[in-house]
Amino acid sequence: MNKKRTLPLPDGFSESDIKLESSTCTGEKTIGFYSKTERKLLYAELVQTDDDIEEFYKKYGLKKP
Repeated sequence: MNKKRTLPLPDGFSESDIKLESSTCTGEKTIGFYSKTERKLLYAELVQTDDDIEEFYKKYGLKKP
C-alpha cells in the first residue's frame, strides 16, 4: 500500500493561517500559510480545483472548512 504521510503544520502556523489567494491578472489560485510578519504566503501551492484545495488540507491532516 502506498499511504501518503501527513505533514506537520509548519512551525508558528495554525489552520487559521491558511489563505487562498487569487491573481487579479491571470486568475490563478494559490493556497498556503499566510505570514503576517512577512505579509505573504509561505509553503504556497498552485490550485486549480476544489479537489486540489482539499488535498492541501489533507496533506496537513486537516479538514477543509
